[in-house]
Amino acid sequence: MIPTGKHPVSRRAALFFPGFWLALTAALCLFWGGGYASRFLLSINTTSSSFVHDALFWTRRCRGVLCQLCPKQCFLPEGAKGQCRVRINSGGYLHTLVYGRAAAVHVDPIEKKPIFHLLPGSKAFSIATAGCNLNCDFCQNWTLSQANPEQLPADYLAPEAAVQAALQSRSRSIAYTYSEPVVFYEYMLETARLAHQAGLYNIMISAGYIQPEPLKRLLPYLDVIKIDLKGFDPRYYRTVVGGELSPVLRTLKIIANSHVQLEVVNLMVPSWNDSAPQVRALAQWVRDELGPETPLFFSRFSPGFRMLNLPATPAETLRQARRLALAEGLRFVYVGNVTGDEGENTNCPQCGQLLIHREGFVVLENHLRAGHCPHCDAKIPGIWK
Repeated sequence: MIPTGKHPVSRRAALFFPGFWLALTAALCLFWGGGYASRFLLSINTTSSSFVHDALFWTRRCRGVLCQLCPKQCFLPEGAKGQCRVRINSGGYLHTLVYGRAAAVHVDPIEKKPIFHLLPGSKAFSIATAGCNLNCDFCQNWTLSQANPEQLPADYLAPEAAVQAALQSRSRSIAYTYSEPVVFYEYMLETARLAHQAGLYNIMISAGYIQPEPLKRLLPYLDVIKIDLKGFDPRYYRTVVGGELSPVLRTLKIIANSHVQLEVVNLMVPSWNDSAPQVRALAQWVRDELGPETPLFFSRFSPGFRMLNLPATPAETLRQARRLALAEGLRFVYVGNVTGDEGENTNCPQCGQLLIHREGFVVLENHLRAGHCPHCDAKIPGIWK
């Protein structure tokens, strides 16, 4: 038994050489159809003591555990992993396999996230692990999000080490990004807690597929959350995203009623979620439920993963969506993934003056004065100093 956190994790694989278990699994498959045997082998091969950690938000049910982190609420018998591929029932306890298992570590411009209302021109120390609790056909980071942890090379990056690395890189924030940070919840929670103590901001870039209780526990340690609201049609969510729309809308409303700054991104996929009626409905909902000052991005889709048959989103489609959202009363509407477009800029909603001029990930001009417009003194929501 190898102790990790409070509870022991079974390491039966350590008792014999790997070939023994491969042979045993093959024999079990012949007699039992492979169901139990494949889960048994999976639990052996994916449980590394360096990355295993007690998981939060679960209960025991029958002969397994029920994960209560996200709306999918996976029931896991012994040795099984959740749909996210990173949470496992071992010995009747739920564990995460990606605590500190940083599969991607980069220093990015904050504009790349995209986050436009936090310290323009600053750097964000960005970390991710494998795994996601959704299965978007258009995923741009599918090599991370749709991978099992053991498929990706990773070094152990403890929360304390992540914070120190962020400080050494002169980043102003840590971004939990690229894949889905909800599935590396415990790692993010501890890193964010330590980051705040060190004077860093915390950013979660997420699809918002999380239950209310874990979200509320996380909020005190976050400063900005960017939610990918992938569409405004429940059928689109079920067909293309692999989830439900209503839990994401619930997440957005909880964040909007907290102290955390919220920014929303909608990736516009041609022929799927780019119609004018859907854009208007989305913009009206953001205005009425989240507030008219909520930054909203319409971002360009590029063919990838399982959506190679569609063209990239025309820039004019994004511009038209921006015009429609502004007409519905939203004050900060942006165009994403179209370098040099005027929709990358922040303008004063009161007097119309240019406040922040961006081109791609570069800030060319920043005229804000202590978070206010220098022309009319209107306060611009965000974290600017």
